[in-house]
Amino acid sequence: MINNVVLVGRLTRDVELRYTPGNVAVVTFTLAVNRNRKNQNGEREADFINCVIWNQPAENLANWAKKGALIGITGRIQTRNYENQQGQRVYVTEVVADNFQ
Repeated sequence: MINNVVLVGRLTRDVELRYTPGNVAVVTFTLAVNRNRKNQNGEREADFINCVIWNQPAENLANWAKKGALIGITGRIQTRNYENQQGQRVYVTEVVADNFQ
């Protein structure tokens, strides 16, 4: 099976480095990726894609990237689900980045 993603976009906010209870670095961020075509008003729209990066690349991203930075990532699409506090099933689709430039 093939599950490869390559994205180039801008960070929508400053990233926040967190650590899991097992002391693993993780950063979640949203990448704004422009669409190829303009809409009916002549404006370029963007998709806002949720991403996560782990370990040393997460620490590097947190030290380097700020809101608005243009970055490229490679990774894979991953889905997961959980039950929230209201007992509802929540489905999440995100890109798990392996590295960035």
